[in-house]
Amino acid sequence: MPVAVFELPDGAEQTLDVPEDWSLMEAARRDGLQGIVAECGGGAICGTCHVQVGAEWYARLEAPGIAEEALLEVVPERCPTSRLSCQVIMTQGLDGIRVRVPATQLEL
Repeated sequence: MPVAVFELPDGAEQTLDVPEDWSLMEAARRDGLQGIVAECGGGAICGTCHVQVGAEWYARLEAPGIAEEALLEVVPERCPTSRLSCQVIMTQGLDGIRVRVPATQLEL
């Protein structure tokens, strides 16, 4: 099963098994990962599952849709590789993907 590595704001890392066709958000919620609130449950309407994707992985992802881009405009700590984890769907090609949970996600 593919894995995703989440880097927490304190530098700790948590590696999660993510079934193919699941979003990173679904795996994070299943495992109780701190900082992935996902208030809307994956509908891309709240921005509370914001992550910063490792630069080497970002180019492998499909481009964000219009709704995701709009939400990313208002999330704190946005960076050029920011994504909503509910919109990053795991594939075998993403095995080992690294994402960072911004510190502001812990304040939600």
